[in-house]
Amino acid sequence: MARMPLAERRVQLTEAAIRAMTRDGVAATTTRSIAAEAGVSLSVFHYCFDSKQALLESVMAAITEHSASVVRQALRPQSGLLETVRAGFQAYWDHVAAHPGEHMLTYELTQYALRRPGFEHLARRQYELYSDTYAELLGQLRDVMGFELRVPVPVLARYLAAMTDGLTLNLLVLGPDTAWKDILDTITDHVAGLVRQD
Repeated sequence: MARMPLAERRVQLTEAAIRAMTRDGVAATTTRSIAAEAGVSLSVFHYCFDSKQALLESVMAAITEHSASVVRQALRPQSGLLETVRAGFQAYWDHVAAHPGEHMLTYELTQYALRRPGFEHLARRQYELYSDTYAELLGQLRDVMGFELRVPVPVLARYLAAMTDGLTLNLLVLGPDTAWKDILDTITDHVAGLVRQD
């Protein structure tokens, strides 16, 4: 087996865990099955992650980054603020539609953490990460487009995290259809209304 820096090996195992958990479920996925998915020995897994909690936290962070990176790319200034915000929401939405199993896994991870004694803090960290990610994206957008918000960034970030969490679950349950375009347009109008431009 080729030697790989620890950080790269952790990424490899995290992505393998996401694939295995998406396919088999969190409870049914073992460290052995993750190691097999990654094509490494079990000892390599235990060298990279000293606990299941550490692995789950890495998985939560990686899944969040998967969709955040797509939104980050989409938040390049369009013809105006409304169009730019709408492009960000559309990029997220397209990611959910293209990777439903991965997004379904986020809810399973939350439930798993909440129901397992000693793991509850992971669910809290997961949702803090969502808010932190929105705060970072709002900061990026504000820096590029030059606007002020009518509400504090932490409030809007948490609101957006809660809203997209519910919308994502709705999409997973109801499936994509033409009604979502109007819903995303409505959300875009609402968020743009919370901006005070110079």
